[in-house]
Amino acid sequence: MPFVRISLHKGKSPDYLMALADSIQRALVETFDVPENDRFQAIHQHDGNELIFDRSYLAGPRSDDFVYISITIGRPRTVEMKAALYRRLADLLAQSPGLRPEDVMIVISTSTPEDWSFGNGIAQMTDPDWRLRAIGDRQ
Repeated sequence: MPFVRISLHKGKSPDYLMALADSIQRALVETFDVPENDRFQAIHQHDGNELIFDRSYLAGPRSDDFVYISITIGRPRTVEMKAALYRRLADLLAQSPGLRPEDVMIVISTSTPEDWSFGNGIAQMTDPDWRLRAIGDRQ
């Protein structure tokens, strides 16, 4: 149930944006125990003066292709799973859409089941059978 916010400078093609989103989803599925159809992403494109970042703080050098990925998750993941996600994301994004690892920043935030409503004004994950319903939605 991650929700992913992707922030980058304006000007990338629709194909680039889809490759970016697809690679992020693939990394989540492969390393974070996320079902393939559990995909919620928002891409935020900013003018040059609206995405402010240091070009060398703790990594870099960063270019104008810098991408900030904020992932809000429900249940906590282990340190090892987070490290695997960071590595896999950097690898996949280098393959497609061609991002340099220095230009990828990732922040993970956790929440609780009652913090999520997928619609209808209810917190679906507070129901003990929510996982069965999620599986049923895939069929």
